[in-house]
This record gives sequence, C-alpha cells and structure tokens, in this order.
Amino acid sequence: MLQHVSIEVPPDEADRSVEFWSLVGFEEVEAPEPLGDSVRWLERDGTQIHLILTEGHSAPVLGHAAVVVRDHAEAKERLRSAGFQVEDSRQLWGADRAFAIAPGGHRVELMAAAPPTSGHQAAQS
Repeated sequence: MLQHVSIEVPPDEADRSVEFWSLVGFEEVEAPEPLGDSVRWLERDGTQIHLILTEGHSAPVLGHAAVVVRDHAEAKERLRSAGFQVEDSRQLWGADRAFAIAPGGHRVELMAAAPPTSGHQAAQS
C-alpha cells in the first residue's frame, strides 16, 4: 500500500490545493503539530496527499499522481465547474481516464477504475 505522496505547492495556493483534492474525494486531516503550518494533509481510504507549502516549488512536467475516482464523470464536472483544467485521455483497460491540473501545476490522472493487478494479469495469460 502506498501510504502517502508529498507534493510541493506555493503557500498562496494551499487552500485551492485542498479544494482540488477534496473534489476528488480526499478530506483534510490534521498534520502532526511539530510540522507547524508548513504542510496540509489530505486522506482517502488510508492514502494521504501531503501538501508541502514551498516558496519556489517545483512540479514535474510528465510525472503525476493517479487516483481512482469512483464517480469519474461527476468528479471531472466538479473540477471543471470549480475552474480546474481537465482533459479526457484515451481509455486503458476499458476504463475512462483524464488528466487534471492541480494548483502548483501538478498533473493528476483521474481513473474510473484501477488497472488489473499483475497477479490478475498473469492468471489471464
């Protein structure tokens, strides 16, 4: 299980970043007190996104987080309605996919379903 991913976001985009992740099913949770106000944490089903509030942040051009969004079409509409850029992508494994741009320029893949696990693929071969 992947427990968390940390991404850098500009401090002035922290609230908008929390809004973005909330629209795809994550809820803000309390970060440990020793970390102070330099981070914001979000969680869904045991997986966390740690927003590191960083002046001069960086975002990879192609690297991205991917999340399965149970209500894929509705989640895309929520993001678009909130002013986020969302572009549909080709289907893989028979499931819809899209890429959204989160605050700080981070690409996030929105998946309607996860791909089959490697054990499942081997059983089908």
